[in-house]
Amino acid sequence: MILGRVIGTVWATRKDEQLRGMTLQIVQEVGLDLSPTSNFVVAVDGVGAGVGEIVLVVQGSSARQTALTQNKPVDAVITAIVDKVDVPDERVSAEGVTSLAAA
Repeated sequence: MILGRVIGTVWATRKDEQLRGMTLQIVQEVGLDLSPTSNFVVAVDGVGAGVGEIVLVVQGSSARQTALTQNKPVDAVITAIVDKVDVPDERVSAEGVTSLAAA
């Protein structure tokens, strides 16, 4: 799985018939501190994520196992909107990092 932030939407009026009705989001991979990396992926949005939200993305054969994408020509799908990430000594929310030592 990839932890990422939705940074935009891809619009394609001409696409494979099996992709009709699916939203394609640009997801930039982030580190545990939610800082962006240079990696990104275009993923089918399976959960209604919006720009700016932290999400989980699955790729490969796992991306074709959701109800929306089963047996469709997709390689990445957003499967969750992240509320919080817990890492030892840190608590990361969608808004940023808070040190537990300071809490």
